[in-house]
Amino acid sequence: MIRTLKTVFTHKTHEGTTERLLQYAFSYFGLYVITGYLAKYFAKTLAMGGNTYTVYNTIGGLLICNLVVIIWGWYKFKSTDRVNFLGMNMPREFFYIIPSGICTAVIIPTTTLMYVLPISVMVAMIIMRASVIIISRIIDTIQIKQGVLNKIVYWEENVGVVFALIAVSIKFIYVKPGDFDFLHNVAAMTILGSYLTAYSIRIYIMNYYKNTRKKDAIYDTKGFFAVEQIASTLALITAGAILFYSVDLGTADPKTFGFQFKDCLVNTPALWKEGIMSGLPFGAAAFFSVFLFMFKGRTATFAGLVNRVTSLVAGTVATLVVWWLIAGQKPPAMEDWFGLAAIFIAIYFMGKAERKRACELAKEHEIEPEKGSEVICDTTDGPGAAKA
Repeated sequence: MIRTLKTVFTHKTHEGTTERLLQYAFSYFGLYVITGYLAKYFAKTLAMGGNTYTVYNTIGGLLICNLVVIIWGWYKFKSTDRVNFLGMNMPREFFYIIPSGICTAVIIPTTTLMYVLPISVMVAMIIMRASVIIISRIIDTIQIKQGVLNKIVYWEENVGVVFALIAVSIKFIYVKPGDFDFLHNVAAMTILGSYLTAYSIRIYIMNYYKNTRKKDAIYDTKGFFAVEQIASTLALITAGAILFYSVDLGTADPKTFGFQFKDCLVNTPALWKEGIMSGLPFGAAAFFSVFLFMFKGRTATFAGLVNRVTSLVAGTVATLVVWWLIAGQKPPAMEDWFGLAAIFIAIYFMGKAERKRACELAKEHEIEPEKGSEVICDTTDGPGAAKA
């Protein structure tokens, strides 16, 4: 373990290794903690919260993502499968990566709208976190039946799903009777349905790209992210412009998202620059979120678990940081600590699954183990078990 962590924090790692996975997870964790802290800091200390903060934070996130993919040339998607379309010679993968980007453009605003629905914030968070875990597991089942995924989902991964869902759903015992009234609200159910549908399509597409790569094919996750990001940005700009010009500040309800969206852009807040800067860690976290979802050689179940579990632990740590650094804030509640305990149990089983998968991939020469940390299969724990 010590040798692995030393490699994680001091070496450049190979694609698909456990060490690379941990590098992405730690990076996502750190950026998520910063993002969570800044949201509270702006709201509680700088009095810039709600949709105003969300709008400028999102602008900053989109800026950093697009600058990176353009300056570093990630948009030059690498593909060996090209096709002529409308007079252009383009990668065939664009036919599904661009729709994935449009789904991302749906996920971003619906995530915000979920928090302003006639629904408790706690219920909204439970739905969003649990849905990704469940959707990822369903995607594996579908793609195995389709023959797209030729790997099995280890029993340890399924146990990890159970404990992760327990960690997420513990807060259900604090749900009040009126918290589920949104089920009878057409607008609320439309937004929720759009969020779940877009996420399902996006996760399916990510894993379709990952699972249809031949051993000698190029696996360009940076290019995937770039094309998806550019497509989602263009879709968001288009949707934002339509919303902006369709809202009349003189007659619109100040409580609606449309009014608040246009109002914060027309009546620019004093801290708009700082709000945009706050989006930098938020945007940077998006890189590692996608890289975890698309991590080479792993099932959607495992990748979705790593992504959500990392964010759940980061959320608890962010709450602690806020409590320590911002006066008057509450520490994590008792149910948060119980949830964290369930998460660590999930992580234990995820670790066992990862050792098996690392062994499997190394034996099939799909990954190159890190120097000094050769993967050694351990047959005492069943087929495919491994030690690092």
